[in-house]
Amino acid sequence: MTAVVERVERLNRASLRRVIEPDADLPGSIGDGQLMADELLSIAGMDLDLTAEQRRILSREEVASMFSAGTRFEAVLEIGFARQVAYARDLTDPRITYLLHEIGEETRHQRLFIRLISQINPQAVHPLEGKAWMDRLDRFGTGWITNHLAMLYVMVLAGEEIPDQMQKLASEHPATDPFLASVNRYHRQEEARHLSFARTMLPEVWAGASRVERTVIRRIAPLVISDLFRFMVHPGVYSQVGLDPWATWKQVNKSPTRVQLRRVSTRPVLEALLNAGVLDRGDIPAGWQKLCGVNADGVPEPVLNGVGSLLAAE
Repeated sequence: MTAVVERVERLNRASLRRVIEPDADLPGSIGDGQLMADELLSIAGMDLDLTAEQRRILSREEVASMFSAGTRFEAVLEIGFARQVAYARDLTDPRITYLLHEIGEETRHQRLFIRLISQINPQAVHPLEGKAWMDRLDRFGTGWITNHLAMLYVMVLAGEEIPDQMQKLASEHPATDPFLASVNRYHRQEEARHLSFARTMLPEVWAGASRVERTVIRRIAPLVISDLFRFMVHPGVYSQVGLDPWATWKQVNKSPTRVQLRRVSTRPVLEALLNAGVLDRGDIPAGWQKLCGVNADGVPEPVLNGVGSLLAAE
């Protein structure tokens, strides 16, 4: 039995030990107030004169946006996992068993996320929703990623690490809505196994990657991941509190606090790629350096001025 198979078998056993059914094991709902503290909102550190009611609304719209993005992203991963199951040469491979565990866990997460979104009843509309050119681009990108395993597992890492950092900050903050905090803790607990599986699989799928796929991961993946981060809170959210949606969104994603959050959230992805031999210290591509705020050796740049204490300590 190879080391990879042994690790996957351990993950299979761990997935069996405790199956959490959110409808039964996580009853309850969010409150009517502000769901996250001011310093956890996307506008943290920006000089915006918002009332308490506007901040309450913004917090709820941001949470709904993040859980909507998470629900849709996990569906993309499920496409990639299901494709592997459908075309597997050996259905008894422990890797296939774990993919089925992960699909089941992701669908449970999605049902919980949708329940929470329903309780918030967000009013914001994503400004790119329904745009024909965006739909075509999204379908092409989804198809390409789910057809290329190395890129798929890079995106698994990005799609899990980014919300993991956000949920860590929220779940540990005393001002976070109690039910939201419990949802975040539950999600982080199960995603830890998913991250372990992705890190285990990455060297194996990288070995089979084509030259084109390797180039995409080195040069284009950082741009895709950057957009994944930026659109966790979509521009339409800001219009609900009287702010210009696109102008505010652009300002938010240039703010020191948000840039630092992106860097902290994506550095574990870079570390996984370095450990898997996908990238090399001393030769980290410029796109990955910018995304993660590191130099060519992977050494983090200093914390940006103006960053709040929550991220300054990371």
